[in-house]
Amino acid sequence: QVQLVESGGGLVQAGGSLRLSCAASGSILNITKMGWYRQAPEKQRELVASITSGGRIDYADSVNGRFTISGDNAKKTVTLQMIGLKTEDTAVYYCYCTADSFGGLRRYWGQGTQVTVSS
Repeated sequence: QVQLVESGGGLVQAGGSLRLSCAASGSILNITKMGWYRQAPEKQRELVASITSGGRIDYADSVNGRFTISGDNAKKTVTLQMIGLKTEDTAVYYCYCTADSFGGLRRYWGQGTQVTVSS
């Protein structure tokens, strides 16, 4: 099994910054991708950013230029640096990874961390 532990959420004023971190642990053979989704109240979960083990990065258009994702393959961690936060960034942020845990590749999820941006 694979466990993901997130940290770094909280309350911040619009224009402020937050840093989210996520660490994967467990019986992991290989991680091919890590990233973050978010879900705002009454909205669908959406991809925020992802990074592959080879370093390919993708961002949602809504966060491109404001958020920066980085990863450490050896430590099995991913970080999301968020600046210029807007009230519409308020959501629960979920870390995920695509990993092989002796049963083939599948996606694993963290518990989620709340990010609240006040006006």
